Amino acid sequence: MCGFIQRVTDCPAVIDLLEEVGLTTTLPLFKEESGGVLNFYPAFGKNPARKITNLITAPDNVIDATWWFDARPEGDGLVIGDRTTFNARNLDSPFWKHAVRYQRGIVVATAVGESNPQGKGKVHYLMEAQGAMLIGAVYRQFDNGTAACAVITRPPHPRFSQFHEKSIPCFLPHNRDAVNAWLNGGPDDPVVSAILDEPKLYTGLTVSEVKTFKGGEKNGDSCFLAPSGEDIV
Repeated sequence: MCGFIQRVTDCPAVIDLLEEVGLTTTLPLFKEESGGVLNFYPAFGKNPARKITNLITAPDNVIDATWWFDARPEGDGLVIGDRTTFNARNLDSPFWKHAVRYQRGIVVATAVGESNPQGKGKVHYLMEAQGAMLIGAVYRQFDNGTAACAVITRPPHPRFSQFHEKSIPCFLPHNRDAVNAWLNGGPDDPVVSAILDEPKLYTGLTVSEVKTFKGGEKNGDSCFLAPSGEDIV
């Protein structure tokens, strides 16, 4: 994922989805998000203030985590490492293995941003959910009270690759049992393994080419990317 999450925690679609998957207990824990919509970006420029807020780590816990997994505590803050780690891709690597097995979290989102190369530059796509969506993440917490995280991505998906050729975000099923397994299941939970091994779209996405993710100004028509198992419209 190219470093953009748009979320509205007081949005009816978000509330409905959290109720559907049994996570409404997290809503009172969410920090207030003034303005209703937030744009999240990874900690490029080694800026630890760039965080994903209200990352769900358990049905009774949320954290704010710097969006860059390679980090270390220093004083009451974090120092960002040189390794590019806002996305967790090669999950067989020892770097990710412990977190994927024991420290899985959930990002609640209403849109994501992706990019694909074009000529000497890139084309940017705003992908707005038909409601809301859940995205798998990993996190680590430090003794000074800070935390770091990464969004899990999986190998290229045949329908998603036209918008991002390298990977697809690890979208999570809108299902109570699956969400419970993701947060509480053991390191070899078969439900978790299936989610990681078989990436799918669980909600429709309206895809628009944009000049920038933050502005969201669209460059022409949009298309609809249907959930897995349905035809593309």
